[in-house]
Amino acid sequence: MKLRRVWALGGWAAAIALFSATAMTAQPRARAAGVREVGSRVADWQLAHLDNFDYVSLEAHRHDTQSPRDWIQAAFYIGLSHFADASGDAHYADAVLAHGATEAWGFDNRPRHADADATGAVWIWAAERTHDPAKLIPIRSRFDAVLAEPSTVSLDFEFAPPEGGAPFCQARWCWSDALFMAPPAWIALSKATADKRYLAHADSEFWATTDYLYDRTERLYYRDSRFIAQRDAKGRKIFWGRGNGWVFAGLARILTDLPAAHPSRPRYEALFKQMAERITSLQGATGCWPVSLLEPQRTPETSGTGFFVYGLAWGINHGLLHDKRHRRAVNRGWRALTAAVQQDGRLGWVQRIGAGPDQVSADDTQLYGVGAFLLAASEVSSLP
Repeated sequence: MKLRRVWALGGWAAAIALFSATAMTAQPRARAAGVREVGSRVADWQLAHLDNFDYVSLEAHRHDTQSPRDWIQAAFYIGLSHFADASGDAHYADAVLAHGATEAWGFDNRPRHADADATGAVWIWAAERTHDPAKLIPIRSRFDAVLAEPSTVSLDFEFAPPEGGAPFCQARWCWSDALFMAPPAWIALSKATADKRYLAHADSEFWATTDYLYDRTERLYYRDSRFIAQRDAKGRKIFWGRGNGWVFAGLARILTDLPAAHPSRPRYEALFKQMAERITSLQGATGCWPVSLLEPQRTPETSGTGFFVYGLAWGINHGLLHDKRHRRAVNRGWRALTAAVQQDGRLGWVQRIGAGPDQVSADDTQLYGVGAFLLAASEVSSLP
């Protein structure tokens, strides 16, 4: 039975079962090849659909998706660059480099917005890949301007210009998604240039946001300050699945480039382990994580799940996570992700662009969901 028909019939658990029998019994080398194969199918489908976004359901979201320097495409190219390294396929590296050349390694017109910072990580990867520091000129100019006059606005998301527009706090990292978008790029630039100022800024701002949005009891992040007092219909706190996926994946990326002797590293590692324990305990029965983490899972959702699988697998591969529960969570999550891939390579069940838990359907797809999938494939293919 074709996967598309399985999903359409509502039998997404059955679709996962189609992969379970072989995926867990394959030899490690064959299993890694299988992971890379499905990753390639997903990457190839997305690369073939970058010139027309009619498959994005809402017109406003199509407009956002078309922006080549914004976070949506940045998240995809971050995943693709990782997958290029993991798979060794020069085709994917060439696609990233071609995208950067087309954009002249530049940014959009928001000089202090984390969503616009995100593509900087792709440009840094390209500069290191090609040994060409000239590609870093635009990002250094952008970040130097922030360092020259750092913002001290409140992290409260409620305050916005009376005429409308982005909240004032978005001059800083005042929402959970921002911790994936910006600090990994700042820290990667510090590593690439040996300029410690970028790392110092990222470290300070990351912990300011964490002190504001991290619930130490639940070991999860609120999406932004508006959610701190909110409760669902049954009185539960609201922790967005993908919002916490952004943070958890961002932590893995931060730790990848953070110096081993940096004084904050133990604090980042402790936070990563705390979140890993909590995230593992909230995984749904079929392998996906709920769109609202404290509510029952009603449908699959692959963007948050992709980020969680990536982070957990990264933690195993880098010696931070040792419990067998984490490996089981990765295996179950990867099977769920694989089952959401349609025959042509299109990834389904990606929650639409938003700022909190929302509905999701089998045909919903987006570039950031593919980026999360490719990050997960990159780490799962390297598991011992």
